[in-house]
Amino acid sequence: MRNGVIVAITIGVFGCGAVAPQHVGAEPKSPVDGYDIHVQAPHMMHDGTVGGPYHHYCKGISDKILQCLLFKSTDPQAQLIGVEYFVAKELSRKLPPIKWHRHFHDHKVEIATGRVQVLEPADKAKEIAEAASNTDGVIYHLWQEGQEFPDGTVTFPQSLGHTFTGHSERLVSAP
Repeated sequence: MRNGVIVAITIGVFGCGAVAPQHVGAEPKSPVDGYDIHVQAPHMMHDGTVGGPYHHYCKGISDKILQCLLFKSTDPQAQLIGVEYFVAKELSRKLPPIKWHRHFHDHKVEIATGRVQVLEPADKAKEIAEAASNTDGVIYHLWQEGQEFPDGTVTFPQSLGHTFTGHSERLVSAP
């Protein structure tokens, strides 16, 4: 793997198992070291159109959070257009249901659509997908389609297949 990083699937992280980096040899030299998990997925944009697919370069930053840098392509000069956090359901499901539904999506539902591809590390794709299914995601798009530069507008696209699944009981019973 790049930069001496080995991606390990660890039991107990995100409740049932997730992706966390284990560094072999030298410690990372900057916060951008270790984004070795490459996932590709489309997003449902705020206007109802499908965007992407977007390239997510991810790394575990704790035993409950994986963070991803989002790009429209794999070109070395590609613009950073957003960030997605994979958050352990034990944390995200504490949010008020309407806030969860507006901003978060269930990765188990998204993965089940078949539109998500774990590209790297290919030999761990199944384990990474299984671990991700135990998380919820929240996406922040910072550079909007058609803009010359990011102007401060932030949108919260959703995954394709986003439903009330998993959190609907609280949503229905909310005042």
